[in-house]
Amino acid sequence: MKKVILDLAVTLDGFIEGPNGEIDWCIMDEEMDFDGFLSDIDTIFYGRVSYDSWGNYQPDENASNTEQMLWKGVHSKKKYVFSSQSKQDNKATFINSDISTKVNEIKTQSGGDIWLYGGASLIKTFIQLNLIDTYRISIHPIALGNGKPLFEDLKERLELTLLKTNIFKSGVVQLIYEPTK
Repeated sequence: MKKVILDLAVTLDGFIEGPNGEIDWCIMDEEMDFDGFLSDIDTIFYGRVSYDSWGNYQPDENASNTEQMLWKGVHSKKKYVFSSQSKQDNKATFINSDISTKVNEIKTQSGGDIWLYGGASLIKTFIQLNLIDTYRISIHPIALGNGKPLFEDLKERLELTLLKTNIFKSGVVQLIYEPTK
C-alpha cells in the first residue's frame, strides 16, 4: 500500500513559511537527495493555494539545469488538489469531499508513494484525520520569529516514533517519523 509522506522544510522555530509566505530560507542541497525522494513517489497532494502557486510552476529559462530537472520530475507525477472549489484542470484531479475515503482509495492503487506537498491548511486537515504515514521534516538552521507554524491548532497530542535522522553539511537536519501506533 502507498504511504502518504509529508516532506517539508521547517525553520528551527517551527515555521513552514515566513509571515508573508516567504520560503527563501529553504536550502536546496544536493546531499539531501531530493531526486531520490521524487523517484519513490508517483503522486502529489496539493491544497488549492499551493497548487495555484506551484502545481504548474515553470522555472525561468535562466534557471540551472538542476532546477529545471527538479521541476520536470515534480510535474511528471499524478496530481490531486484538495479544495472546496471545483475546477477544471487537465493536469490535476480535484477532490472536494470525503477526504479520508478518497485518500484511502488512492493509497490502494499500485505505484509509488504519495507526497503531501501542502499547504498549511491541507497539512492540518491530514494531521487531524490521521492520514499521514511518514513525517519527513527537514529543519533548516534559521529562526524567523513568526510565520505559519507547522503544527497549528492540534486537537490532540500527536505522538511520533523516530525512524531515522539525516544530518547534512548545510546544517539541515532531517527527521523521519511515523505516527506511534
